[in-house]
Amino acid sequence: MSTFEGPSDLVVSSLPTPVPSSSQYLLAIHATATNFFDLLQIRGKYQHQPPFPWISGSEFSGTVLSVPTALSKAKFSVGDCVFGASQGGYATHICCEEERLRPVPKGWGFLEAAGLMVTAPTSYAALVTRAGVKKGDFVLIHAAAGGVGLAAVQVAKAFGATVIATAGSARKLEVAKSYGADYGIDYNAAGWEAEVKKLTPKGNGVDIVFDPVGMVEKSLRCTAWNGRIVVVGFAAGTFEKVAMNRVLLKNVSIVGLHWGMYATEETEKVEEVWRALFRLMEDRKFRGTVYTDQEFVGLESVGQALGMLGRRETWGKVVVKVPQEEGGSKL
Repeated sequence: MSTFEGPSDLVVSSLPTPVPSSSQYLLAIHATATNFFDLLQIRGKYQHQPPFPWISGSEFSGTVLSVPTALSKAKFSVGDCVFGASQGGYATHICCEEERLRPVPKGWGFLEAAGLMVTAPTSYAALVTRAGVKKGDFVLIHAAAGGVGLAAVQVAKAFGATVIATAGSARKLEVAKSYGADYGIDYNAAGWEAEVKKLTPKGNGVDIVFDPVGMVEKSLRCTAWNGRIVVVGFAAGTFEKVAMNRVLLKNVSIVGLHWGMYATEETEKVEEVWRALFRLMEDRKFRGTVYTDQEFVGLESVGQALGMLGRRETWGKVVVKVPQEEGGSKL
């Protein structure tokens, strides 16, 4: 990109295949996933803005074309199937460092794996590392039909929790239940907080709130004594003002989760979380969350996919298939 535009203004360009540095892999991308932060970055409103010109996108899956010459023992070999995240995911090829890559799980395809790198560890770290989810907990998951929400539903269920999912439509609540949610609540309905409390033991409220939207203030009304609220994001687009007296009166803990910073601040935790996630996948307690109501093929469809994501018209991870063509790269 060379200017700040909206998703409908994205243009596909043809350039020579990128040349990796001695510490990078060269990858052929077969699928690329969309994220809300891609929309913010495209509009120049994200906290991490690369200098112009740059290629948008982040999450992807594909195959290894070449390995880093500087590594005496590379983790991946030519032909290996991998997924990862790095600036420039909306392209046919990408150069990427080893720490940004993971092997495609056994039995998974490129579409399912493309949306794993951000949503899966975010949900796991939020619920397990930060909130300490355990068997018997009642967990309220907002925007439960989104990519990070469906991942959170599966993680909570894997630990034996009862999941109350919120979403903005009957279709999205249906999707959340298909991934294991026990109950569904439309958060557009007046008084939804009271409905949540009715579903909990003795009407005391939920033990954990998973919030990628910005609904802390309202969630406090249905949070139990000693409850934990994990702030994961602000999809609503605003930063809340919270009545702290409610936090004190209910002995509630409000914690944040910035998964991206773990690579800098707690590197050992990154590997711990991924080992746990791969175990869940092997045990078939965690599956892909790809949006299947419509198919997106080719980089030319990225703008449409992002537009639908931004208008909240999708569920799960919106993933674009990226056909590989002979000669050069598209981005």
